[in-house]
Amino acid sequence: MAKVLIIGAGGVGQVVVHKCAQLPEVFSEIVLASRTVAKCEKIAQQVEQQYGRKIETAAVDADNVPQLVDLINQVKPFMVINVALPYQDLTIMDACLEASVHYLDTANYEPLDSAKFEYSWQWAYQQRFADAGLMALLGCGFDPGATNVFTAYIAKHYFDEIHYLDIIDVNGGDHGYPFATNFNPEINIREVTAECRHWENGEFVTTPAMSTHQSFTCPEEVGRFNIYRMYHEELESLTKHFPTIKKAQFWMSFGESYLKHLEVLGNVGMTGIEPVEFNGQQIVPIQFLKALLPDPSTLGPRTHGKTCIGCVVRGVKGGEEKTVYLYNVKDHQDCYREVQSQAISYTTGVPAMISASLMIKTQWMQPGVWNIEQMDPDPFMAAMNQYGLPWKVIEEPGFDLI
Repeated sequence: MAKVLIIGAGGVGQVVVHKCAQLPEVFSEIVLASRTVAKCEKIAQQVEQQYGRKIETAAVDADNVPQLVDLINQVKPFMVINVALPYQDLTIMDACLEASVHYLDTANYEPLDSAKFEYSWQWAYQQRFADAGLMALLGCGFDPGATNVFTAYIAKHYFDEIHYLDIIDVNGGDHGYPFATNFNPEINIREVTAECRHWENGEFVTTPAMSTHQSFTCPEEVGRFNIYRMYHEELESLTKHFPTIKKAQFWMSFGESYLKHLEVLGNVGMTGIEPVEFNGQQIVPIQFLKALLPDPSTLGPRTHGKTCIGCVVRGVKGGEEKTVYLYNVKDHQDCYREVQSQAISYTTGVPAMISASLMIKTQWMQPGVWNIEQMDPDPFMAAMNQYGLPWKVIEEPGFDLI
């Protein structure tokens, strides 16, 4: 049993709190903190009504290390679960080091003034966490997160060597809006509009954003979708930790309405991250756009359909080539009935809770900074089945990818 401090009260934070509250035998006390304490209190009310558990709430500026340290020292948690913005990863890691607590996040660091996300900034903390006897576990959402563990599980149980990796993220849900994002709009749009990078023959190859796509049919009648190649951070860590990979790609589905809106918004400068002057003050266009779009945490009751996220791996076993597809399908409305959130938040929040529980139970516990695929995949995969994200394996699925 352990006390945890969860920082971030958006859609994913809501799921993490709900799922931790369901396991009092692991998460003995829960404290939820955010810059906007009203969001924390709303989630606390949900949890008390649904599970009869009271959680503490607090206000904190996650950009402010002294504030974070003061809060951590006051709360005295076993670990911090960071589901705030990626811009705040380093300040929260600094605070965890100063206050001597373990750390976990769901997405890698990204500078506020540059649409560039990579692990180098966080990997640089390896020695400091190791010397302090503390663990920092990175990228514990779904992608990155579960897809990393899927890759590790497949490599462990199905192959002698893995050579080709395709991560495929399909959201077959419909929220009814002409244009909205299923997680933080600013992060989502920066990610989608960035140059594409995929791994091939020992290096990353850069291509224009959204310039390569193909059609993909999901299992379990989820449907057929256009998927677009884009860069995602798990490619960086997976190609490092599985050096036999010859080619690795990340694919995500997008509808025509989303892409057309994004094109128009980009053409008129609304997706820009550089400040512009408006009525005598500086504003960042993408942050203004975020204020106009629906809050992803409000999409739960109106989103219908399913997600289908998984990994297609090709490699060799006993000298023979083979292909394995491991995936999860999740229904948006099932998620809303359980935790009042849509499936994008759910599939990110549940792996974070599972990872934290494995750290608390010391099944995953070693000083230093680690990516999730460096841990033993087996207990995580068992917990996925137990806590709402059941997965399936198809050997020789019979489809070809670009």
